[in-house]
Amino acid sequence: MTRFLTILSFIIILAAAPAQAETQSPQTTGKEESGRDSNLYKRRLLSFMNYLERLYVDPIDLDSLTANVIEKFLEELDPHSLYIPASELRSVQENLNGEFSGVGIEFNIRHDTVRVVNVIAGAPAERAGLRPNDRILTIDGGSAIGMTRGDVQSKLRGKRGSTVTVGIKRSGTEEINEYIITRDNIPLKTVDAAYTVDDGVGYIKVNRFGHTTMNEFRKAYNSLGRGVKALILDLRGNGGGVMEQAIEMAEFFLPAGRAIVSTDGRAVGEQVFSSRKKGAFTGGKVVVLIDGSSASASEIVTGALQDWDRAVVIGTPSFGKGLVQRQLLLPDSSAVRITTARYHTPSGRVIQRPYENGKRDEYYKMRRDRRLYDEAADSLNRPVYKTLVSGRTVYGGGGITPDIIVESDTTSITPYIIKLVSKGILADCFHSYLDTKLNMLKSRYRTFDDFNSDYNITDEVFDSIREAGNAKEITATDDEYIDSKRYIQSYFKANTARMLFGDTALYRVLNSSGDPVFDKAAEVINNWSELGEPLLSAPVE
Repeated sequence: MTRFLTILSFIIILAAAPAQAETQSPQTTGKEESGRDSNLYKRRLLSFMNYLERLYVDPIDLDSLTANVIEKFLEELDPHSLYIPASELRSVQENLNGEFSGVGIEFNIRHDTVRVVNVIAGAPAERAGLRPNDRILTIDGGSAIGMTRGDVQSKLRGKRGSTVTVGIKRSGTEEINEYIITRDNIPLKTVDAAYTVDDGVGYIKVNRFGHTTMNEFRKAYNSLGRGVKALILDLRGNGGGVMEQAIEMAEFFLPAGRAIVSTDGRAVGEQVFSSRKKGAFTGGKVVVLIDGSSASASEIVTGALQDWDRAVVIGTPSFGKGLVQRQLLLPDSSAVRITTARYHTPSGRVIQRPYENGKRDEYYKMRRDRRLYDEAADSLNRPVYKTLVSGRTVYGGGGITPDIIVESDTTSITPYIIKLVSKGILADCFHSYLDTKLNMLKSRYRTFDDFNSDYNITDEVFDSIREAGNAKEITATDDEYIDSKRYIQSYFKANTARMLFGDTALYRVLNSSGDPVFDKAAEVINNWSELGEPLLSAPVE
């Protein structure tokens, strides 16, 4: 119980103290403005815990109770303050740091079996000889069948230079071969794809903002060659991350001295973050793609480029997460992320959409249900702002509203497809397909261009998927099945491309498979003088 009281005291002190910041925080006293003793609630809680420690009839699970108390505190606040258990903190930090020590594979678990989805180029697993679609049946002599995802990660990750032995069954063989892999530092990619779409038009997909994002981004940009005159920056599905990297990305597209984002909070004061130097791509055409999952750091980049009339934004309204969290360690090596400030775009727009303290479930439910979200947005008298170059109208009230709203194409995502995916049938059929076809596909398609122009799945494959669904009582009418075939074709082609040519190939297929958001971006860039330039240079009333 002493340990619990120590942690609880730490939380209570933390809640009363201003967060540290580079700017000077306001001084606090033991009295609130009303004159009430602000330490009273601390003494009340500590007294209660004293009584509980000395008098409660049964033993108490201190770890569980501590976590529950902290989580209850945070549940009564904003929807983004959170508690991170010590068991999860390492993984959280690795995602932000962009690196961990392990073997370098991406995997899925299907029917209790670990299956390699991708082998990172140059990583220890590739050097040892592992391939996509391998099945991992043993790890260090013990069975891997039935392991959870967390179990597999804990077994494969470890100290750099240490070894792990995996037993692999490869398609077309019956024997299990053992591979000894020496662990090494593995980068966690935040840039998924970079390629040249057309003459002078580049595409870069960023999945989140970690500490390595801008190093990855510059390499991706440089890989496009010197002839790039236009860039499509895809931030769809990017939930954010490290603010400093978002500021640096916006800086990449802006002249020196341009405000990028400002923050303000009760304890940290106001800070304005501006571009420190001229960016490397200040003159080219830029289109930014966003959707309802683009949040936080993604919204900082998008809001800055929109406010400075630097990019055309296409897609659907972003999430609207504009609260600054500071991560603070607790004595047991768990952590809390506490909201300390709010983000504002350069024109003054608040990125955070409205919420009520303590109503976290309603907050996320509204965002999941697009109809409820749109109705709530429409009911607001949304504040009007002006961009900082042309003076055109943009709207506040939370999130970033695109200049051109384009919905994703969901016509091929039928109820039949949803059932096939949710029950794992489509994934199972794909892996069965690879078991018999992967070697043939590797020998047939030496380049992505050959693959992209020629690849199709046969009626036999379509029929096998339908039969697998029927066996699980998942059926479709002929019309629904015909509507679903486009999704199945795209799924097989994109994932096969990834197996053969890497992550960039997956996005090249997806983007060229009738994605209306990407298609609109390409149309705007290819017709910039008619569709892009007038939008950015003329006020809209």
